[in-house]
Amino acid sequence: MRRPSKFFPNKLSADSQRLISLAQETAKATSRLERRVWENSMAAIVQRLLKGKRQEAIDAALDNLFKNELNAYDILLQTIEAESESCTVEHDGVQYDVLLIAAPVLAWTRFAIPAGPFPHDVEIILATQLSAHVLADGARLGLAPALYAIDQLPFTHSETFALTKNLAQVALKGAPFKLPGNPPETAPFLADTRYLLAAVAAPSGTPLFRWQTAQTPASAATQRTEALAQWQAQGGPNIARLLTGCNIDLLLPEAYFAACRKADMQIRPASIRSAVHYLTHTLSLDSSDLRAVVAGFGDQSSGAPLSEYRIGFAGRQSQDILYGIVWPLYGEEEGDDDAPAILPGADPNRRKTPIEEILATLQETGVACDKHHQERFPMEFCDDCGAPLFADSNGNLVHAEMPDDAPQGAARLH
Repeated sequence: MRRPSKFFPNKLSADSQRLISLAQETAKATSRLERRVWENSMAAIVQRLLKGKRQEAIDAALDNLFKNELNAYDILLQTIEAESESCTVEHDGVQYDVLLIAAPVLAWTRFAIPAGPFPHDVEIILATQLSAHVLADGARLGLAPALYAIDQLPFTHSETFALTKNLAQVALKGAPFKLPGNPPETAPFLADTRYLLAAVAAPSGTPLFRWQTAQTPASAATQRTEALAQWQAQGGPNIARLLTGCNIDLLLPEAYFAACRKADMQIRPASIRSAVHYLTHTLSLDSSDLRAVVAGFGDQSSGAPLSEYRIGFAGRQSQDILYGIVWPLYGEEEGDDDAPAILPGADPNRRKTPIEEILATLQETGVACDKHHQERFPMEFCDDCGAPLFADSNGNLVHAEMPDDAPQGAARLH
């Protein structure tokens, strides 16, 4: 779930108030037809605000609903995301639906994970492979020739909308795409996500993705699986050229916001694996020589959802936290405060809760969970460097510190 911003205007603009009202009416709608009328009106205002780069009016409406009416908030957020990652463009007398997509690449290493522009020959190869294995026949692709780190992605919905429009011109007119001249620097995490961004354009009403041509849900699922397998097999070696020294896993290219959310969730287990790999190699230890301390962190007020788990790693014979990673919680996961007992005979296909997944990943890496604190800790950070503080076995919040004689590298807390 989106966090409210720190910006709360004293007075809402007319557009913000109208968006709030439309989202509330959409939530109350008792028929699809009624809902569609409200949604169309809401989408028209959002489009106008995005074109005018009036992000502050959008944020004000979202913040108001986040505090007062979460159902309406979700409806408005879905509309804003849909309008910023898609558009309709006329080209040569034909109307095209355009969708911004992301192809996430999970990467983990003991070294720095590269980001930035890549050569034109790689651009052509990756565009060809995406078209051949992921897109529907007749769909056009406009690819941004770079691997984006998360802090290089569009920061606002208005920026996302502008990127969608720019890549639409690449897809339909073959216009060159100009990358930003001074992209933000990337933090050298041990495990992180890189993104290919592209716009897919198809005549309005026709499929964008290959699996949309399936006749049944089962065949659509099969085509999705096949598309991912082919993308990993064909695109993987070429992306590996760009991420030297990294282990990688390619996720299915999908609509921008959905793909980014899935990547945020799926990078978390890789963060644990990469942390164990880093510590065992840097400190010349076996994974059995490490132990983990897991604790939940979040707002201390009553009824507030849990925000994240923090996992601190220590040596078996020491209380000192050597290294730590943050496992953020998203959406419904935020209500998961406790580690539920896994009862005998439980459905093996049941989705694991975050704490179950953390404990299972630690077990997989050979690291024992020495302590899982049941109490919730406040979101504390180091006053000097801003790094998150981790709970040790005794429940003290401490700074993660590698030994003074440990080799210095590019590793950062994730």
